[in-house]
Amino acid sequence: MNLFSRWRGKLFRTWPVAAAALGGLLLLIYTSVASTSRKAEAIYTQLDQLNSRHREVESKLRRLRSDVQISGIYIRDYLLDAGSSNIAAYRRQLTDLRQNNATVVRQLRILLPREQDARIDSLEKRLDDYWSTFDPLFEWSLYEKTVRSSRFLRHEVIPRRDAVLAIAGDIEQLNNTNLSTQRAEVARRLAAFREELHAALWKTLLLGFVVAVIAVLRLRSLERHSERQRILAEGAEQEMRLLSQELVAAHEEERKKLTRELHDHVGQMLTALRMEIGRADRARGKSESQITQSLGEARRLLDTILRSVRDLAMGLRPSMLDDFGLQPALEWHVRDFRRCFGIPVELKMTGDFDALLDPHRTAVYRIVQEALTNCARHAHAQHADVAIALQGNMLDLAVTDDGVGIDPLRARGVGLLGIEERVRELHGRFSVQPRKPHGTELRVTVPVTTSIEEARLASTSG
Repeated sequence: MNLFSRWRGKLFRTWPVAAAALGGLLLLIYTSVASTSRKAEAIYTQLDQLNSRHREVESKLRRLRSDVQISGIYIRDYLLDAGSSNIAAYRRQLTDLRQNNATVVRQLRILLPREQDARIDSLEKRLDDYWSTFDPLFEWSLYEKTVRSSRFLRHEVIPRRDAVLAIAGDIEQLNNTNLSTQRAEVARRLAAFREELHAALWKTLLLGFVVAVIAVLRLRSLERHSERQRILAEGAEQEMRLLSQELVAAHEEERKKLTRELHDHVGQMLTALRMEIGRADRARGKSESQITQSLGEARRLLDTILRSVRDLAMGLRPSMLDDFGLQPALEWHVRDFRRCFGIPVELKMTGDFDALLDPHRTAVYRIVQEALTNCARHAHAQHADVAIALQGNMLDLAVTDDGVGIDPLRARGVGLLGIEERVRELHGRFSVQPRKPHGTELRVTVPVTTSIEEARLASTSG
């Protein structure tokens, strides 16, 4: 029972439960915040990369269209120019624009997804075809430029330019579509992120609520337990105060009893003995019968005094308990109890009591002595039984009577409290309860070992 109580006390300690719950709550909050931060940063990075790529693709396409448009203006200016001194400048400008277009196409191939490679290839082919159309122009004569320029622009340059711009427009439209798709994916991830954030928030709130409920219930239980302990402590303090008062009164009563016995009985016997000795002294020289009578009376008084002193000594501490053992001392006490109170008592002892330690012998003797005294003074019993059994390392003691019984709700007197204290010192168990239909049963169980320290260890491990 003690082991179960200690296990239950360890199981329901407050601080490990509170520490584990609060630690779990803090861990959940930290994990939620860290996960939220990582996901938010990932979404922000993805959105930023998406916008940056889209802006860069738009910028490249604008530059490509601008270069194509500018190339058309250069070609127009070249065809309208009647001189031949600026041919190298026009050629160089177109070459630069063509190189810029090639660079832009390579950059677009890197920026756009691989699904757009076919369109990039088509754009690159259209651009090569477009720029290749201009190569023969720089070999034309003034007459050819005048005659063929208009037709060349309508049938060669403008269609190829429009084809290039159409492909660039398709790429731009696909880029916008891809942006919308990516933004939809980002929005989906953002919605999922919000759901996870709400779920983590609810989990944290739920765990916090559980921790709060457990803490409140535990604190309420501890407060109730503390209040019960306070009430028990106050009751124990009041009981100890009453017990102390009763012990002082009992000691005073015992002193009065000893004083009365010594003064009224032993003192009177000693006075009578002195008178008899004085009478015998005065009878010297007179009749021998008077001296013999006085000496006989003196011997009778001396025997009575010795018997009274022995009874007093036996009441305080029976010497035969130390000289002969527990069983002879109890047998003598039972006989003396029968003689004094006229109540039949049956004593039954089973086992070898010679190996008992002195604390056990004294405790058993005093318990039987107090129990029989209660039978005579309070229970008004007509018969009593005392049964003591020593089996293994346990001693069982039971005192039963057929008296008026005991009220379990009534406070115990100093006698029963003294018995309980003696049993507690030996780490035993004590109970007193009414019998049916009437009477009282007092039962004591005490562990018997070779030393008090072993008894304490046996009680603790049990």
